[in-house]
Amino acid sequence: MSSQALILIVFVVYFGVIVSVALRFRQSKNLSDYFLAGRNLNKWVGALSAQTSDMSGWLLMGLPGAIYAAGTGRAWIAVGLIAGTVLNWCFVAKKLRRYTIVANNSVTLPEFLENRFQDKSQVLKITSAIFFAVFFTVYAASGFVAGGTLLPQIFGVSYQTSVVIIASFVVLYTLIGGLMAISWTDSIQGMMMLLAVFFLPIIVISQMGGWSEVMAGIPGGYFNMMSDGAGGTIAARSIISDVAWGLGYFGMPHILIKLIAIKKESYVSSSAVIAIVWVLLALGSAVMVGLVGTAFVPGLENSETVFITMVRMIFIDSGNVGAMLLGALFLCGMFAAIKSTADSQLLVGSSAIGDIYKAAKKNATDKNLVWFSRGAVFVVALVALWIAVDAYDPALGGPNRSTGVMVLVAMAWAGFGSAFGPLVLCSLFWKRTNRVGAIAGVATGGLTVIIWTYVPLVQGATLAASTRLYSLVPGFFLSLAAIIIVSLLTAEPSKEILADFETAQKPLND
Repeated sequence: MSSQALILIVFVVYFGVIVSVALRFRQSKNLSDYFLAGRNLNKWVGALSAQTSDMSGWLLMGLPGAIYAAGTGRAWIAVGLIAGTVLNWCFVAKKLRRYTIVANNSVTLPEFLENRFQDKSQVLKITSAIFFAVFFTVYAASGFVAGGTLLPQIFGVSYQTSVVIIASFVVLYTLIGGLMAISWTDSIQGMMMLLAVFFLPIIVISQMGGWSEVMAGIPGGYFNMMSDGAGGTIAARSIISDVAWGLGYFGMPHILIKLIAIKKESYVSSSAVIAIVWVLLALGSAVMVGLVGTAFVPGLENSETVFITMVRMIFIDSGNVGAMLLGALFLCGMFAAIKSTADSQLLVGSSAIGDIYKAAKKNATDKNLVWFSRGAVFVVALVALWIAVDAYDPALGGPNRSTGVMVLVAMAWAGFGSAFGPLVLCSLFWKRTNRVGAIAGVATGGLTVIIWTYVPLVQGATLAASTRLYSLVPGFFLSLAAIIIVSLLTAEPSKEILADFETAQKPLND
């Protein structure tokens, strides 16, 4: 049996299992079921689905590729993500879950913000939903680009065909059963991702004859986190930019929704331990993949293919059926990383469009909204698909460097972290935050990221290019400043809002 035929069989079985699990756990009688799994996720599913929807193909492509290209000087991103994960679970998870229940049992983040500030005008909800739709479309596109990079190297199909296949599969089971189905499939895939990224560097080290042989092939300075990988010292702004990725967690709707959907408040502490252990092992292993890759496969033109290349060389091209089978499972782990984020992004992105529809048609029933949101999944997917296909560079045979996985993820991550991170924190911890300040914060954060990244303001260059500072840094802190300043300059929240705030500070007996 050829390696391609064996891999195809493994992938078909994998697809079948994932769709079967999605059908088994489908739950979409109403909006709460479809978008929030009826607040019925257990400890393990809540933790693993939150973390897998966080990492995406970035875990097996973006981060190893960055380490491969520049050494552990790029591992500051992992440091920031670990810190953000810990803070999110320890300080935000319980309060946010509790507050969404107090705030009229809110189903989506825009709905929570509307209810939290009792915004009868719906300006806050619609503003939030617009930024949701924009940034989630970009985020979903990053997953399709990752898939378009993966499948051609396995089956020899074109990049464009691969993107369509990935998008079609993700849309299929996202439509099947909403958040419950997605969370269960993501939990299974989370373990596949972890096993793949954890064991590959161990196997490579063994293949090369031990750690000393690997060390001999790793470029000098690659273990120095203060080195830029080219013999120089990493700039302070680079460290700040990389660590700042941790700030994004407070505003990631596709992650926050999993925290909200956990069945009981008492489960959150256990879920936090599971999630933190998972992210420590996953990120540490991804860094190792990049490091050992520099010794095992030096000189790759596209550093983001280091994981795929090593799997092919060790397993797929070995001619041994057992090894090819294991390699196919590793590649399924990579595919799992890609789709486990794209599905959550499509679902939550469609919920934003559903929020806009709900605001326009106030008499819409839950059944109407569920079906409208399912249709919105197609809309978000089609736009994301167009972005992913447009990223193709014929000279490279894949995405160009300006629209690669890392670039798209960075844009979407900064957008959500800036537009919603400061507001989520202020909503939970500062009772003086008011509706006008909330609107100002969302608009300031979201627009800052877009302007910083795309508008040429300095001699024909963008602020991102001229300062080399990640847009999340100015976006987050300008948004926070806008919330504080505007809230203090305008009327205090009503007694009803303050009463809800106090209620949300006390644990729920659920």
